[in-house]
Amino acid sequence: MAALFGRRMRRGAASTAVAAAAMAALSASGAPSAGNERPAAAASDRPAAGAPGSEDPSVSGDSPYYTELPPLKGPGRNDPPDETPATGSAESGIPATVLDAYRKAEASLAASNPRCRVPWELLAAIGKVESGHARGGRLDSNGTTPSPILGPVLNGVGFANISDTDGGAYDGDTLHDRAVGPMQFIPQTWESWGRDGNGDGRRDPNNIYDAALAAGSYLCAHDRDLTVERDLHQAILGYNRSQEYLRTVLRWYDHYREGAHEVPDGSQPSPPAPGGNTPSPDPVRPGRPGTPSPSPTTPGKPDKPGKPTEPGDGGSSKPTPPPTTPPPTTPPPTTPPTTPAPATGLVDLGEGTLSAPAGERFADRPAVRAERAGQKPAAKAKVSFTVAGKTGTTFEDGTTTAVVTTGSDGVAKAPALLAGGTPGALTVKATLLDAPEPVSLALRGEVTAARADKLVRTDETELTCEAGATFEGRIALTATRGGQAAPGVAATATVLTGADPADGEKAAGEGPYFLTPGEEPAEERRTRELALTTDDKGRLVLPELHTDDTAGTFRLRVETTGGAVLVLELTVTEAG
Repeated sequence: MAALFGRRMRRGAASTAVAAAAMAALSASGAPSAGNERPAAAASDRPAAGAPGSEDPSVSGDSPYYTELPPLKGPGRNDPPDETPATGSAESGIPATVLDAYRKAEASLAASNPRCRVPWELLAAIGKVESGHARGGRLDSNGTTPSPILGPVLNGVGFANISDTDGGAYDGDTLHDRAVGPMQFIPQTWESWGRDGNGDGRRDPNNIYDAALAAGSYLCAHDRDLTVERDLHQAILGYNRSQEYLRTVLRWYDHYREGAHEVPDGSQPSPPAPGGNTPSPDPVRPGRPGTPSPSPTTPGKPDKPGKPTEPGDGGSSKPTPPPTTPPPTTPPPTTPPTTPAPATGLVDLGEGTLSAPAGERFADRPAVRAERAGQKPAAKAKVSFTVAGKTGTTFEDGTTTAVVTTGSDGVAKAPALLAGGTPGALTVKATLLDAPEPVSLALRGEVTAARADKLVRTDETELTCEAGATFEGRIALTATRGGQAAPGVAATATVLTGADPADGEKAAGEGPYFLTPGEEPAEERRTRELALTTDDKGRLVLPELHTDDTAGTFRLRVETTGGAVLVLELTVTEAG
């Protein structure tokens, strides 16, 4: 099946004027404008509408798209008033991973932005015209294209003129931007709208899950409801400011709404692309300006010579000469992509020492920024994080080493850390891999004492005793954190004077007391303040409580690290 290719219009003074006129026409029809209102004027093929505004680049920088149309049984429900004939045959199959990404983006947006009501069929229509569903579903196991899908260089020659905004991190070009990925985002738009659709902690325009969610988020901008036709049209025009593009997307949208089915990844032929528009050996983008498209012919029906006519009817007895094909024009020069300079340094992005109580997750993740010469962020650099120390701390998956690739901002964040059970110092070593020279950075951390947020008494010991005797039984408590047993938590048990907190929080000088272990006489081992630690099930069992000859009411206050407090009333009666 041969694909036809469309070319978006040049952006210059002339097309700006046309776009302004079309914007007014769109506004006059009742569609909300993303930019300022303009006076009414004649309609155009380039209405400047969409997110974020008509003065900003469209999602793809108005680079080429596939113009192949599906066959229609009748005019589409969403079709704008134009009867462009359908061309070519259509395939309703969508590669399995690509279809899964469209549907998951729809579900995610239904939860986060229910007003928008973006349908997966609309994402499929845009994905079809932008990249042929990621070149027929040629993706790895994570949904990422094995080589970047790149649009032409946006240098103003046949397309928009957009100077480099990403240092070549996404598109490999440090002079001009290029549309990137299955949904064809230009880098500056991706920086604002990129999403993490597969939960791997990265926003990658070359990943179909990330790109589909980002496209849906972009379409939902300005509080749109995509079940409203004018909002739907405006959203699509924000992707490409062309009525022909709008018609093409809507045709595919209606086609997929009538029915679509899943096909295996890579089972469809990769759409052809004339010219060398990409550094990838796999041609990925159509519509090279200046490349003629052959006129369709009917097989088996050669052109007939002109028929002789009767004299006086104004005809000619000479045969009609066959049409000539204009010579191909020379494609405009493109700037060869350059490889960004490698990263040469690391900067710690943390604010002080990483810290967490034993057994808990660290609130902050180790983070560094990779930089190349001139302190510029280095994208797609690999950074290894390794946890060292005797605290038992690991990453959440139980490993002590993780490799992370930096984003376009040069930042790499390690997975979350889980503090071990032993308080103490630790180090997370960040190492820049594949650097010209070894580069490492030591990030300091510590595991503090475990903590509890609640204490519960679990024994039934009577807390009344005669003076000079020993309380019957031993007091038992359980410490918990978040409803779970809290092992290894430090606690202090203190005997206080009086039943009222106004009596003070200092240890009593008389009344009930504990005995510390040892061989010294009992008088020397008396204490009314005792340090304890919960066992592996979060339990505290206090030593026996003895009394001296002082009768009265006392308090036993037990407090743990983390602020859990329990106060029990002790009664000492006169000796009988």
